[in-house]
Amino acid sequence: MALPIQDLPAWACLNDVSFNNVEVTTTEDRGYGVISQKDLNDPEGTTDTHPLLAVPHDLVLNSLAVEEHAKEDREFKQLLDAVGHHSPRVNVLLFLLVQSARNSNTQHFNVGISNPWTQYLQFLPETVLLPTVWTEDERPLLRGTSLEVAVGAKLRALDNEFEMIREASSNIPCWNDLLWHSGAVSFNDWVHLDALYRSRCLELPKSGESMVPCIDMINHSSKASAYYDQNPRDEAVLLLRPGVTVSKGQEVTISYGDTKSAAEMLFSYGFIDPESTSESLVLPLAPFPDDPLAKAKLVAFGKAPRVHVARESGSIRWESSFAYLQCVNEEDGLDFRILQDNDGNQQLCVFWQDADVTEQISEFQKLAQTHPIPEILRLRVVVSVQENLESHLEQLKSELPPHDASSVRQECLRNGLLLRQIETSLLEDATQALEQEKNSLLKAENVVAYLGSMETSNSDLVGEEVSNEADDFS
Repeated sequence: MALPIQDLPAWACLNDVSFNNVEVTTTEDRGYGVISQKDLNDPEGTTDTHPLLAVPHDLVLNSLAVEEHAKEDREFKQLLDAVGHHSPRVNVLLFLLVQSARNSNTQHFNVGISNPWTQYLQFLPETVLLPTVWTEDERPLLRGTSLEVAVGAKLRALDNEFEMIREASSNIPCWNDLLWHSGAVSFNDWVHLDALYRSRCLELPKSGESMVPCIDMINHSSKASAYYDQNPRDEAVLLLRPGVTVSKGQEVTISYGDTKSAAEMLFSYGFIDPESTSESLVLPLAPFPDDPLAKAKLVAFGKAPRVHVARESGSIRWESSFAYLQCVNEEDGLDFRILQDNDGNQQLCVFWQDADVTEQISEFQKLAQTHPIPEILRLRVVVSVQENLESHLEQLKSELPPHDASSVRQECLRNGLLLRQIETSLLEDATQALEQEKNSLLKAENVVAYLGSMETSNSDLVGEEVSNEADDFS
């Protein structure tokens, strides 16, 4: 059950959160926000700055705080041990899942120990517009964009996490009753909590990745008026930027990052900053379907193959180490070997030009410079990347599937179309740049000589086949 934001000051007072001339209230078009209650200014060079907001260290929620809570809450420790101590994000989400279940199921409210986050969770927005929570009607807006594969992969990962938690906790009677038998939580709750976590997390200088109550209500602006920090008491504090003036009634904002791409902003925060100047995207790069070494290359590379494209100072830049690995084979000097150590453990090792490069495989683009004809390899890579980008560009330019306008939220439609527009423009320029580079490489002396020798070799083979066929026929 949600609590009205008007009740937040009482919660803050009870938990020693101090507000100084600011308040959390509903903004005109961005949900909750932090608004100034008087004219604020912080002259340059001021050393004694009073924070706009100060949050005690014991309210900061991160993996360490979850571990500390487990020391006091015997039942939660049982759950945490059963699920396993996973990544900081999963540990925090498990903690939040328990608070959410306690809020929605008062019959089992005696399971676990209540804490300030149990109630604070009820102040957080019920609707979070990250693409992972978009509906089946809204998700097609991402078709062809860099988020199409990313969102699908994220949802599969979330599903695996949720099923792991369900399986691990079902054998604990009190948690089985609270979480599963009562129907208090579902996969959608896990997705929602993940969206809350990713969109509200702060990177604190001392505590690292953390959720901070009240400070997490502040919105983004490319012209931020405030910033967050930690003071000597490890409190999380919100401070006015030096030299900045905020008028009474004006929203106080921070920057979520000025180097994030449109896709990153939408994926992590649920919106695209129209004033952002960062233009980049990351697309998946599939191995060649007819490559006999494709599986070995994927295993050796160890991470999802991608191509990074960006516009920097008006010029297109792209990078993909896997594209270089993808475009070489045994005749170029690539070799895979299964080596066994003294303990009998086997490892797939990669050799390039007879040197073991297994540990440097992520930098294969640099290693590939020793190719006998580097211009030929570059040409292969350029053609491969160009075809990949053109495929995505074709999808972006294709018509979206028909949908019921009433079933698509305006915010999702606006952000989906804006992302498509931004990435279409970038891919159009990238494919043109690749076409120019391809044409330039085709004129290179080494490339012309190599292609000429290949044509001569193929002509000789055709001549031999004709001769053999004639002999056989006679």
